Amino acid sequence: MSILCTVCCGEMEADPWVPVNIGGSDLLAKAWFGDTQYRLLLSDLNTVWEEDMTAEDIQSRAQDLNKRLRAPTQAFFSHLCSVAQPCFSSQNDGQISAAHMILEQHGDNLTVKLKSELAGLPFCWEFRCTAAPVGVVCRQLVRPLLAVTRVLQRQVEDLAALLARKDVEIQDYQENGAVLSRARLQTEPFEVHKYRENFFTKIVPQMGVTLDSLGFDSELQALYMAVSSGETGLKRKRSPDSNPAAEDNHISEHHKHVTDVPTDVGSSLASQEQNDVKGSSGRPQEADSKQTVLLPSAAAAGSKERSTSRPKKKKVVGLFR
Repeated sequence: MSILCTVCCGEMEADPWVPVNIGGSDLLAKAWFGDTQYRLLLSDLNTVWEEDMTAEDIQSRAQDLNKRLRAPTQAFFSHLCSVAQPCFSSQNDGQISAAHMILEQHGDNLTVKLKSELAGLPFCWEFRCTAAPVGVVCRQLVRPLLAVTRVLQRQVEDLAALLARKDVEIQDYQENGAVLSRARLQTEPFEVHKYRENFFTKIVPQMGVTLDSLGFDSELQALYMAVSSGETGLKRKRSPDSNPAAEDNHISEHHKHVTDVPTDVGSSLASQEQNDVKGSSGRPQEADSKQTVLLPSAAAAGSKERSTSRPKKKKVVGLFR
């Protein structure tokens, strides 16, 4: 992997995929523009294309496409960024682009042709993307999206646990004589398994979600950034001379242990809340009371044994006592 690719990977991993329309084709885009270099990723959910360009590559291609161009790379690259970057980001929503873009596909390659004006003269550019390797697809798309699904699953479990606690709270009110003032506000106790079955069998079919949907709204983009930023933060803590393979293993372990979600979070928290409510209602808890009586004696015996085995130390009087 080149130095440019390594730098770009670190910069753009936390950036979300953005739905764009180029030449009448709907795509997902992910772009990073530096001072005189850029990296572009495009996907139609069947293929992922990429292009990495250095300053030398940009200068050479600009001369081929614009014979009259004599400006240094940094001079015209700022113009390229200003007209191309909005087309590959959410900044293009509802705005008229200053560049005209055409999409062409030749075999496994994808070319985005851009035409604009620079200092009153035509300026042409071509993003010549090739099929990305499997490692790039997994790192930039598959792994982050799997992490996002785990986070969403955890969010659903937490909300289910919250509803279960609310049901316990309502039950406590009812047992103490509380009555609803409006009968239409009456709800049934929340049952997570019943709700999940109803959602999968009735709600999901009505949503009309297809596997080729490019919907990646702002909330999913924010969640993608939050998940990817956590992974990027782990990489930045790595020392400069550490092994990249070890880094990948460490990131994989991080996803495995941190983002994996327990399957029964809602039910376990609900049962715990019920026990807390029963304990606070005045019912005896003999096991807990026995432990509170036995623990001080055990601690005293332990401290006595330690005091006989270790020499006494003089107390030091200072700022902390």
